[in-house]
Amino acid sequence: MEKIVAHPALQPFNLQTTALSNRLAVAPMTRVSAEEDGTPTAEMADYYAGFAQGGFGIVITEGVYTDEFYSQGYLNQPGITTDRHTKAWGQISDAVRQAGAQPVLQLMHAGALSQGNRYRCSTAGPSAVRPLRAMMEAYGGSGPWPVPNAMSLKDIERVIAGFVDSAVAARSAGFTGVEVHSANGYLLDQFLTPYMNTRTDEFGGSITNRVRLTATVIAAIRAAVPDPGFWVGVRLSQGKVNDHAYRWEHGAEEAALIFATVSDASYIHIAGEGSGWEEGALLDNGETITALARRVTQKPVIANGNLADTDLSARVVQGGHADLISIGRSALANPDYPAKLARGIDLVAFDPAMLAPKVTLANTTAWRARTA
Repeated sequence: MEKIVAHPALQPFNLQTTALSNRLAVAPMTRVSAEEDGTPTAEMADYYAGFAQGGFGIVITEGVYTDEFYSQGYLNQPGITTDRHTKAWGQISDAVRQAGAQPVLQLMHAGALSQGNRYRCSTAGPSAVRPLRAMMEAYGGSGPWPVPNAMSLKDIERVIAGFVDSAVAARSAGFTGVEVHSANGYLLDQFLTPYMNTRTDEFGGSITNRVRLTATVIAAIRAAVPDPGFWVGVRLSQGKVNDHAYRWEHGAEEAALIFATVSDASYIHIAGEGSGWEEGALLDNGETITALARRVTQKPVIANGNLADTDLSARVVQGGHADLISIGRSALANPDYPAKLARGIDLVAFDPAMLAPKVTLANTTAWRARTA
């Protein structure tokens, strides 16, 4: 007999004017499975709709590039810079919404961590500083990162315009909102990171200056899409895809300033890059990073990082550390995670082979066929 579970993450929640059936979101995960020109495919529509059919309240897409200059990070990454892109995303948002979830488009500029851009043969970042370590083979890269071009103020204006235009397109494609990607070492996070940002203008130096670009992007999207029902979330992290151990220099003090500066966002999504929530959440003042974000911003907070562990996620929600939970790898293995959680059904363990040799939908489909 199935065991019916009253897990706190299955309780309803209101985000702005939208009622959610539960507090579970699919975390954004790069899948590099779009057409060569960045157009989403029918396979992607089935993939995203599957999470909604499995019971998730929110489905956040992979990072989508926002302009045709330096934004694209990977070959076959989806974009939202053309009418064709927007139309295809509209079909995906419709499929997700019809299956009962709220679709959110994550807007991403790769900056210096670009390893595949069909528009440019060079990269750009806040400063001409080579990123740490090497490109990621699972995403189609190899060898050391190139030294990026230092962005001019005109380049920064293009970055902001790209985020704004993409958000407007996402709204027309039927998305409930967008998530501004300021995490994991990509462009907006590069501006926030002292060793990547050696600028001496208004976008460099102090913490206030370094987080300015993220705050400006949020404000510009708000001005362009004033609909009070449209979400403009932001994702932040300490660790990065190429520097898992990085932590904000001044701990809770710096975290509080960052959160206050981006508090116009609809929600704050804290990514657990390189560590689980339990490992990476505690700050030097004894508070968890997600609880601090809630207290400072008074906005809903999404926690992330190995939170498919049902006991841990219950403690996160019940303990006031976060309002919602995002699930990544376990959602790949269990697109019906919320339904299984509700019924007390054992989860399928995530297998890294799902993403080998590259993180494509085709490889995940092949894994499912092998293990069926």
